[in-house]
Amino acid sequence: MLSAAHDIIKQFNPSDESEESSSGRNCHLVSTGAILLADVLPSLFVKILMPFFPFWVNFRIALAVAFSAAGFLLVGFANAEWMALLGVIITSASSGIGETTFLAYSSRYNKNVISTWSSGTGGAGVIGSLSYASLRSLDFSPRDTMLIMLIFPAIEAFAFWLLLRRPQVDILPVTTVESTEVLISDEKPLVGFKEKLSYIKHLFKYMLPLCLVYFFEYFINQGLFELVYFEDIFLDKDSQYRWLNVDYQIGVFISRSSVNLFQLDKIWLMSIFQFVNVVYFLTEVIWWYTPSIWIVFAIVLWEGLLGGGAYVNTFYRMSKEISPERQQFAMAMVVQSDSYGIALAGFLAIPVHNAICGLPAATRSLVW
Repeated sequence: MLSAAHDIIKQFNPSDESEESSSGRNCHLVSTGAILLADVLPSLFVKILMPFFPFWVNFRIALAVAFSAAGFLLVGFANAEWMALLGVIITSASSGIGETTFLAYSSRYNKNVISTWSSGTGGAGVIGSLSYASLRSLDFSPRDTMLIMLIFPAIEAFAFWLLLRRPQVDILPVTTVESTEVLISDEKPLVGFKEKLSYIKHLFKYMLPLCLVYFFEYFINQGLFELVYFEDIFLDKDSQYRWLNVDYQIGVFISRSSVNLFQLDKIWLMSIFQFVNVVYFLTEVIWWYTPSIWIVFAIVLWEGLLGGGAYVNTFYRMSKEISPERQQFAMAMVVQSDSYGIALAGFLAIPVHNAICGLPAATRSLVW
């Protein structure tokens, strides 16, 4: 959906580009940040509620699959902007249901499942963005592309109900003790809304750095990517946006697949590096000083590596540091963090994008 954001806006606002030509910048008044908000706010809402609901895993996944298919159909057949946005919203809800459910379900498996789960989410980004960019390059329409994407909800259902091995015992893990003493308070499973709410403060050390990393990177992706433009090269403007998204997702996939080879506990370090990326892209879209799009591709790859690395290392740390009895709730809570950051980025991206659109266009003095 985020890779398609530029096309979704463009098909309902065909006059945007000519209206913007007076400023000398070729950009839409409605930024792709608007699609980002439609894509993340429902997911965030779902993620906030899910940890407090019964863990009916089969019902949740059935709901996620149905919502995903409905979202693609709505966007594919949309004849008005509200209908397309509704499709994005429903797909977002599907994502929120699936992510909280699968990540919480991982607590019933070996901790290496965190690595394979994260690698899968990274692969999803690459496959989603690459398939969209490739199909559009082959002159498939946005509608036909969305309908082709219906294969993915079907694959999700097949993978969960037919391929995935069930835990040997479908209950929460129990810590073995050598005596009959009651488990110490810190290791007891969380029971009741009040106890769960009280425990959240212990998760802030995981949530804050992850939130910051995703705030910075999605501010770049949905507020500034669209304004990065190189004239007279092998890619047109729309293609540049799509392939920058593919490049970013490749970085995410590589880093989310790396935790068994390389671990980093200092997640806050990644948020600092990501802020440096924000400074670069903000100055680049204002002054257009980068001589080659290949430099931008390299920095975007680095941005993806930071985002994916923060995600997988956060949950890998949790799988080692939090007792099995509390992992299901803890992971379902911490997975909200990236959505908080992404939502804030969407709100900030819209006014910043529109402010930059109003600036006189810069000229790129050197291109190679």
